[in-house]
Amino acid sequence: MAGGGGAPAAKAEEPQPHPPKDQLPNISYCITSPPPWPEAILLGFQHYLVMLGTTVLIPTALVPQMSGGYEEKAKMIQTILFVAGINTLLQTTFGTRLPAVIGASYTFVPTTISIILSGRFSDTSNPIDRFESIMRATQGALIVASTLQMILGFSGLWRNVVRFLSPISAVPLVGLVGFGLYEFGFPGVAKCIEIGLPELLILVFVSQYLPHVIKSGKNVFDRFAVIFAVVIVWIYAHLLTVGGAYNGAAPTTQTSCRTDRAGIIGASPWIRIPWPFQWGAPSFDAGEAFAMMMASFVALVEVCYVTICFTF
Repeated sequence: MAGGGGAPAAKAEEPQPHPPKDQLPNISYCITSPPPWPEAILLGFQHYLVMLGTTVLIPTALVPQMSGGYEEKAKMIQTILFVAGINTLLQTTFGTRLPAVIGASYTFVPTTISIILSGRFSDTSNPIDRFESIMRATQGALIVASTLQMILGFSGLWRNVVRFLSPISAVPLVGLVGFGLYEFGFPGVAKCIEIGLPELLILVFVSQYLPHVIKSGKNVFDRFAVIFAVVIVWIYAHLLTVGGAYNGAAPTTQTSCRTDRAGIIGASPWIRIPWPFQWGAPSFDAGEAFAMMMASFVALVEVCYVTICFTF
């Protein structure tokens, strides 16, 4: 009787958990305490700028190999942004509701390049026909790979695998994938080093050093470092363009450095809503489908890594 009566009292004396602000002193906002709307809009726009860079980088690397031009590149960028917005809305509303943007993954880039280099497209002489044929083949492989992901998710099989994943096991895999992106990113910076290098230096200075020099108390510089860096460098690049710094430069340098040589913007319509199978009915190939399925496993680990990061 004495032991039974003492249990509730001991349970009542258990310490209550600390608020998130006390546990994580460097975290300003939590899931249950979002920032004010004006700041949330600016942060969302900055996240869009960061995502836009990765979204543009993938079509920039792939579309020329697919024999596509500015118009095809613009359509692919618009499609990726549109689908990413829908997926993010579904994820944050009906899914795990983690504050993560569902965008294009670089994990599928090597497999897509293998489809581009397939010999069955070499006989197509028309560049637009070749581009559309490769897009249909890529769509078919992605459909098969996504079907596998849905089966693993809805059946609960992937839940058994997630139990063995931790930051120690997931970080090396995702890190190796990320290091491979330097092959795409840094050559683009080298095409116009006088603009790309100041962008990197200003971003590091504003985010890491300026907050220690100008202490505002609101974390303005480190929180909005991307917006500051993009605005400053864009004005700097526009002054170089207007001042005639690239008038006698090579065509490739002018395309990479001038602010008035954006062929993607000129080829983009003001309003365009992508639709399913806009490049035609998808085509299916067993080898390409299996290769894309292997890439989907890596993408699943990436998603689990994001979940682990937000959980811990």
